[in-house]
Amino acid sequence: MKAYVAGVGMTRFEKPETRDWQYWDMAREAGSAALADAGITYAEVEQVPVGYCFQPSTAGQRAAYELGLTGVPVYNVNNNCATGSSALMLARQFVEGGVADCVLALGFEKMKRGALGGGADGGDFSTSPVARHYGVMAARHGFEMSPPTAQIFGDAAREHMEKYGTTEAQLAAVGAKNHRHSANNPYAQFQDVYGVDEILAARVVHRPLTKLQCSPTSDGAAAAVVVSERFLERHEPARQAVEIVAQAMTTDTEESFASGSCVDVVGQPMSREAARQVYERSGLGIDDVDVVELHDCFSINELLTYEALGMCEEGESGELVESGATTYGGRWVVNPSGGLISKGHPLGATGIAQVAELVWQLRGEAGPRQVSGARVGLAHNIGLGGAAVVTLLRAAA
Repeated sequence: MKAYVAGVGMTRFEKPETRDWQYWDMAREAGSAALADAGITYAEVEQVPVGYCFQPSTAGQRAAYELGLTGVPVYNVNNNCATGSSALMLARQFVEGGVADCVLALGFEKMKRGALGGGADGGDFSTSPVARHYGVMAARHGFEMSPPTAQIFGDAAREHMEKYGTTEAQLAAVGAKNHRHSANNPYAQFQDVYGVDEILAARVVHRPLTKLQCSPTSDGAAAAVVVSERFLERHEPARQAVEIVAQAMTTDTEESFASGSCVDVVGQPMSREAARQVYERSGLGIDDVDVVELHDCFSINELLTYEALGMCEEGESGELVESGATTYGGRWVVNPSGGLISKGHPLGATGIAQVAELVWQLRGEAGPRQVSGARVGLAHNIGLGGAAVVTLLRAAA
């Protein structure tokens, strides 16, 4: 049975502690918008997978109760930065498996200011779920006094530069592109435009990554209504439904750790395999895709993901972004929303917000950031520790 996204909604992503709201307020705003977009009420929803990382157990119920007290199952999902797309994947599986005809995927995060930690409990990396990942980093690069997540991705950037000649300007070009795109996104945390030189001149977080190449901590929520063909036949959708053509989740394999490379340990092999599965299941390839929302938690990860998705050969991603192939007027438009770097990154909401952007693009409703003629979109969401989710969407015929 096919699954469709019938409605989407999200809050603006904001710097933590700048707005007087709680996570359930965010969820109510995003969830209500998605239901209205689909033209349905919460009473028609049969299952609710809810993604978040930093709220307590059963926060999903507390958030969903803002939409209605109907007694439907609520599932709490935590998969690090891939949490939102994991909740969406559960929604799709419920629909495709015939368990439900109408599912609401909801994701939110209320975060603290400052850089993310490395997933350690009280600073003890031996108890961290990502201890093996950071162990690979430390064995090759040592451990510096910089934010752990920026450090492991920054070390991946150093390896890419050493192996392929990727330049700091090419890394900065990712940040410049995504900040430029977000200027047209009213939901984005940042809407300032920076040139490559300004990106390079910003404060260094972990060499070679500067602040304007790193995703911020953010508050916000996103939601998507996922429905079956049966449901669409019975209900006239308020908006054009978008088909989820294929979706895949992968986790770490031996390849992630065997090489001792941070490029592998931050998830490029997972992303490559998830993309391969999606292409195989859909019969489509990267050349069929028009618009991409991918996980640019740091500028290097956008470059690594170009290679994983098959947009270029290994080592050619710096040249690809520099060529203009991934912005308006190029072969693809990547992160028209501004991506994580500029739109923001509330962990539980990110994956669903990516899909919301693609739904608006495929309906032709993205306003000044609209990708002309967009028919097929691809979302890529990854979480260190690890999970990678790739979702392929197609506009209705």
